[in-house]
Amino acid sequence: MPLSEQEQRLLDEMERHLMRNDADVVSAPSDGRTLSYRNIVYGAILLLVGLGALLVGVAVPSLLIVGIIGFLAMLGGVILAVTPTRALGKPTPDRPAKPAAAPHSSESFMDRMNDRWDKRRDGN
Repeated sequence: MPLSEQEQRLLDEMERHLMRNDADVVSAPSDGRTLSYRNIVYGAILLLVGLGALLVGVAVPSLLIVGIIGFLAMLGGVILAVTPTRALGKPTPDRPAKPAAAPHSSESFMDRMNDRWDKRRDGN
């Protein structure tokens, strides 16, 4: 069912308001953590190996322990695949950040960028 004109205008207004006021929330980084493609591939391989072991353990009753190990391998593969890792260059407890140069002003980088953006939109 299509939206009425009033509903469409309201939705457009809400989207503009969100993008204007909450742009930092929409594009907020996830604390320097990202999914690693390598971990996804290793997790998928571990999941498939675990599935094979689980099937062998179910098919051959005397190898029940192989099925249990297969299930644990599947669980470990899923956890490995979906666990985010720290991005390169981010400080970790064992590798602290390098001391940065002292800032030239008390404003943060994002505050200065927001001020520049506001000035540009206002035509100054």
